[in-house]
Amino acid sequence: MEIQTSGKPIDTLLEKVLCMNILSSDYFKELYRLKTYHEVIDEIYNQVDHVEPWMTGNCRGPSTAFCLLYKFFTMKLTVKQMHGLLKHTDSPYIRAVGFLYLRYVADPKTLWGWYEPYVKDEEEFSPGSTGRMTTMGVYVRDLLLGQYYFDTLFPRIPVPVLRQITAHLERLKLPTKHCGVTGESTRHGSDDTARRPPSVKAALSVSFGQRAPHRASTRDSSPAYDRDRSSRDRDRERDRDRDRDKRHHERSGSRHRDSGSRRSRSRSPSRSRSLQVSDQRPSPFRDGSRERPSSSSGVSSNLAKLKDLYGDASEKKGGDGYGGNRGRKDSSTEEVIRLGGSTWR
Repeated sequence: MEIQTSGKPIDTLLEKVLCMNILSSDYFKELYRLKTYHEVIDEIYNQVDHVEPWMTGNCRGPSTAFCLLYKFFTMKLTVKQMHGLLKHTDSPYIRAVGFLYLRYVADPKTLWGWYEPYVKDEEEFSPGSTGRMTTMGVYVRDLLLGQYYFDTLFPRIPVPVLRQITAHLERLKLPTKHCGVTGESTRHGSDDTARRPPSVKAALSVSFGQRAPHRASTRDSSPAYDRDRSSRDRDRERDRDRDRDKRHHERSGSRHRDSGSRRSRSRSPSRSRSLQVSDQRPSPFRDGSRERPSSSSGVSSNLAKLKDLYGDASEKKGGDGYGGNRGRKDSSTEEVIRLGGSTWR
């Protein structure tokens, strides 16, 4: 006889990201060779060392325990097979996989009937990969009282059913609060958030054959990330100091230039006055009489010499009948030319 289930398909009961990674993992595909219930139990005994949903180490993906748990989902265990799992004496992980199977598949109203004989079980084991030891009874109670399991999500137990479970625990004088052996009671408050892919996108990368982020490379708790962030902060501080010094030098240089320009502007009136004084002084280059010798003195001396040699031509011209006024109007140069002309004739 099969176990009384909730009637919901497993892909709606198991978290979608985890379900996709299980179905796409190479290890789960290898489990197709296991055909019987006992072969799966032997695989759990040989391979499982924790019952977290995700693997630990460099390769992030679904854990071996949850791949084998999903293998049991496909086999639809009977009541007899389930009792065999819960009472198995070879490995506590075989029993833990059986309790997980019931937590996902069984009708919530039947959970207390399955779990009640084991709420005080004293067998010790480590459900997580950290090696933290606990008893099977504490583990079973946390499965009943917790909504989250190592940061994955369990199917919700109806509030009336959860109240009945709490009342049964109180009657047995057992804790009615989550003990934390299966992770924190809320996903955001868990200290183990870095054990699983930090986002749905990172988790889906496993299903496409890519390497999902390892715990040491996650931003939330990675020491390497912290070192990189601190080094980037130091670089920013260094750049700010450099820019501050540069602006300081530029401001100081502009001050020096401004002061120099003010000094030059203060000197400019005196310079202009000196230039005006220098313009008022006589310059040999601006004085035409000093720059070139007088041409009129040279002409008069030559004329005197010619008069001594040839006599006064103006008197002769006057005597020859030429007008005296016209002779006065002629320049000395014309007289020289005329004197020469009369002599050459």
